[in-house]
Amino acid sequence: MSDDDELSAAYWDGARRGVLVLQRCGACATTRHYPRMMCPRCHSFDVEHVEHPGEGAVHSWTVAHHAFAADVAGEVPYTLVTVDLGEGIRALGRLAPPAVPAVGLPVRIGFEPGDGGLPRPVFTQAAP
Repeated sequence: MSDDDELSAAYWDGARRGVLVLQRCGACATTRHYPRMMCPRCHSFDVEHVEHPGEGAVHSWTVAHHAFAADVAGEVPYTLVTVDLGEGIRALGRLAPPAVPAVGLPVRIGFEPGDGGLPRPVFTQAAP
């Protein structure tokens, strides 16, 4: 991952501040994530960046028991969740203990320091 490209810079800047920043089409107002050059709905290149409250519900989850890279070998097992944030947007991240993963679990996104200086998304259980 890199935070030095124009396409994702606003996302990474927001993540460093602990805020989820998403793209919104300047032509049709469709919110999108992950960052893309062109709106998938109207094909406009006009984009603005908006803060999202980062609240959603777990759509799916899995527990990683094997490290996919050496830098996370000491962190297994950990839970990865796919979260519905509304407006058809889904985000991925870790689920912070002591939350117990379950479909529909209300969560809120936050960011923690990751390897290489990039923040990584972490979801915590939110009040229902």
